[in-house]
Amino acid sequence: MFFPWLALVLGLCLGSFYTVCVHRYLTGGSIVNPASHCPACGHRLRPWENIPLLSFFLLRGRCRACGAAISWRYPALEALSGGSTMALALAFGPSFAFIFLMVVTGIMLVASAIDWETFLLPDIFTYPLALLGVAAPLFLPLSWTDSLLGAGLGAGLLWGVRAVYFRWRGVEGLGLGDVKLMVGLGALVGVSRLPLVVLLASLLALAVFVLCIARTHRSQGLATAIPFGPFLCAGTWIVLIAGDWLAHIGLG
Repeated sequence: MFFPWLALVLGLCLGSFYTVCVHRYLTGGSIVNPASHCPACGHRLRPWENIPLLSFFLLRGRCRACGAAISWRYPALEALSGGSTMALALAFGPSFAFIFLMVVTGIMLVASAIDWETFLLPDIFTYPLALLGVAAPLFLPLSWTDSLLGAGLGAGLLWGVRAVYFRWRGVEGLGLGDVKLMVGLGALVGVSRLPLVVLLASLLALAVFVLCIARTHRSQGLATAIPFGPFLCAGTWIVLIAGDWLAHIGLG
């Protein structure tokens, strides 16, 4: 009864750690030292200033020492981590599948946040995700053949799209990071549900692109570039959680 709520708290705490991972990667710092601090003035955060999600609202989104604005990346990642971990607990209960997918979700959240800000998917995240994807049949109801075919065809599909777009436009529309990311994501869902991942990712990316156009001048909006990695991760996560239900209604 209480497991999903415990998972929510765990997810919020992990989300706070994920924000540190993203910030320290972007700035080239260590995730161990120094302790949590304000990026603007270096003020070391006290325990009550470091409560996941809650501290952001208590501090009204600003550093208590210097008044610098706190990036919305922090509460967003914490909320996504808490909500996704609770959803995993509701879907899988206290099981090895829950632990496995919690680790996978953490990597996807950190990689997506970095990709969103830099248009880069570092190998330090895509390679471990690929290894976890290949191990997915140990924890999920997925055959080894389905998983390996998903990895190969998923990466091959994006490689083909990347090559065609480059030949057509003369510029890269997808980076190699997306291809590497798809090795792990394809292995996690298997070849049978790979089309659903691509469909969901494309629909989510299109929705965000339309919002970008609506919020900017039309000529600028049409030239807006958005990374595809976060949407691939989102589509994969949805399929992992709700793949059976989506299949039941005829989408998977």
